[in-house]
Order: sequence, then structure tokens, then C-alpha cells
Amino acid sequence: MGTGVAITGMGIISSIGDTVEENYNALVQGKTGIADIEYIATVHRHAIKVGEIKKTNKQLEEILGLAPDNNFTRTGMLGVYAAKQAVANAGITDINAHSTGLISSTSVGGMDMTERYFYEYAENQESRRYIGSHDAGDSTHKIAEQLGLKGGLVTTISTACSSAANSIMMGARLIKAGKLDRVIVGGADALSKFTINGFKTLMILSDTYNTPFDNNRKGLNLGEAAAFLVLESDAMVKKYNKTVLAYLSGYGNANDAYHQTASSENGDGAFLATEKALKVAGVNPSEVSYINAHGTATPNNDLSEGRALLRVFGQNTPDFSSTKPFTGHTLAAAAAIEAVYSILALQHNVIFPNLNFTTPMEEFNLIPQTVLKQKQINHVLSNSFGFGGNCSALLFSKS
Repeated sequence: MGTGVAITGMGIISSIGDTVEENYNALVQGKTGIADIEYIATVHRHAIKVGEIKKTNKQLEEILGLAPDNNFTRTGMLGVYAAKQAVANAGITDINAHSTGLISSTSVGGMDMTERYFYEYAENQESRRYIGSHDAGDSTHKIAEQLGLKGGLVTTISTACSSAANSIMMGARLIKAGKLDRVIVGGADALSKFTINGFKTLMILSDTYNTPFDNNRKGLNLGEAAAFLVLESDAMVKKYNKTVLAYLSGYGNANDAYHQTASSENGDGAFLATEKALKVAGVNPSEVSYINAHGTATPNNDLSEGRALLRVFGQNTPDFSSTKPFTGHTLAAAAAIEAVYSILALQHNVIFPNLNFTTPMEEFNLIPQTVLKQKQINHVLSNSFGFGGNCSALLFSKS
């Protein structure tokens, strides 16, 4: 069988598409999902751009067939939408036939409904149903219920922007340890005023389209999305003659303990996480074909990540690009949607463009791939670095 843990299904919804196919088409056609805010009543509506999914909560409720008195948050609905896609793509018809787990990640949880109804909770009993859906774990349990998962491991990870990467890593380790036969892993995050205000306070939001690794970068665009992968053991693949989309061959996590919100100036956490991922996979740096960079377009992150890449790969850094100019930074979901994009790169032997880049950074000579490029791709490194110095790297390899 293959090296690593088999990926047999994936599902996604983002600002550039409601399916894996729609996301892929947007990536190869260079169609961004970054636009003005439509659905959130914020004073910053005309000051920033975001990667917003152009579906109202009402539309999502109807698509998922939810009862009118449900207490689903937008995060929960996006998560259910993507997870159901992934399970269907993996050809799973009886989710409880084997030992199955769900590890979902989120950063904002149910904040979108909490902030909407906060001032009504005391007087309006109808609104109180959303109090129970505020915590991060609620969306995970909603996903499990909608999938019909019973008796398996169901847990939530929240480590800021590396959350989904850590859920994927944890799922793979559980399979390798023989604890589970298959695990549904990924994450979901919805846009909220809480998130917008928080990042605005940090002064790292751009008022225009984000430009990762550009010397004149101004900051990030926030986004919302959900994506999930189905990981399965080699025994499951063999038993059911499963089609393997790719393998998760390596993974690593490290914390640089540098700052609450900033990355280490020398990329210490990113460097250590990448080294671990390569070591787990048994892959040399020279064998990496493409790097799906974290690339948030903030001054600190791009400098830190660039220095980490040079420490690992030297002057032979592989082709790299950030796909955040397409979707925005989707926080806890980012590593999951970029896992899907990494797998698509492997399947189609293509490198997606780093949109909006014009001027190289003055600190080093690293130039991202700016146009769609066809090449043989065997290993893709996907980086995700979070607040608090939590840095994770995943290595995806051809099946």
C-alpha cells in the first residue's frame, strides 16, 4: 500500500465554490472570491474586503433541510455542508460500520449567532436557543449528528490558524496507532463582527486585495469556509478497493513561543514544523514539488515564513504560492481548504498562482509562482501557522 495515511474523500465550500470541482475551476481560471461584505452589518463594510460565501443562512438551512426552530450557527451549517460532501466522495454508506472518528476545528465557533442575538437573550425566549450553540464544540457535534455518527471519537481542536492542520495530523496519528479505521478531519469558520473587529484592532486587515509575499503587502483579507477530508487505514482501502486521492505522508507541529499574535522573526516554529513533516514522511527537501504557503500577506507572517523556507530549502526553494488571494484567510478552516487544494495540485500536476504579486520583498529573493503552471508534482508541503506560535506543516504525496 501507499506511504502514509490514505485520503479517500474530500468536501469543501468557500467563497470560490460550493464543491471541490467549483473550487478547482476557480483556481485554474484565476477567479478570486474576495469582494465587498454583503451579509454582515459592520461599520467596516466598505473599509475592507472579505472572502464571503454568497449564501444566506436561510439558504443554507434549506439546502441542509433543517427545521425552522433549529439552533445551527453559520459555522455549523458550513461544516455539515462540507463534511457530507467528503463522506459521499469517500463512498461511505454506513458510517458506523467501522470505527470512525470526527475531528473538527474552529476558532469563532458560534460567535456569529451570539453577537447577533446577544442583546435579545434576556427578553426574547426565541433567541435563547442559540446560547447552547456558542461553544466551539457545538458545531462538531452538529456535524456528527448530521452524519449519523454514533459511538466514535468526536472532538474539537482550536489552535487558531493551524487548527485544521492539527485535526488532520491527529486523525492520521490515531489511524497509525490502530485506534480508528477512518477519521473525518477538517474545519469550519464563519465570518463574524467579532473576528473582523479583532483583526482590525491588530491592524493587519487590508483595505484592498491581499498580496502575499509582495514587498508592498498591506495585510490579510478574512474569509469563511469549511473543508473536510476522510482519512482511512490501508486495511480499509484494501478491503473495499478504495480509490485513494492522495496520501498524508508527513506532518509536524511546533510552537516558537515567540509572541501572542506574531510569528518568530526567523521562522523558528515554521522551520521546526516543516523539518518534522519531512522526517515523518522520509522525504528530502529536494523532493518537494510545490509549497502551498501560509502566505497571509501580513508583514510579519510573510517575512517569517520566507525565512523558514530558506532555512529548510536554501536557494533551491521549490515553486510556492499562497491561495489566500482566492479565498481570504479562513482561520481554523484554512489548513483544510488548502489541504484540498494541495491534493488537487497532486491530482492535476498543477501549481496555482499567487495572485496580485508584483514586487519582490526586499529582505530576500523569493518569488512566488504568479501564473498557473503545469509540472510533475509528487509531494506538496502545506503550511499553516497560528496565533500563539502554533505552527503546523502537512506533506501530501501522490497515490
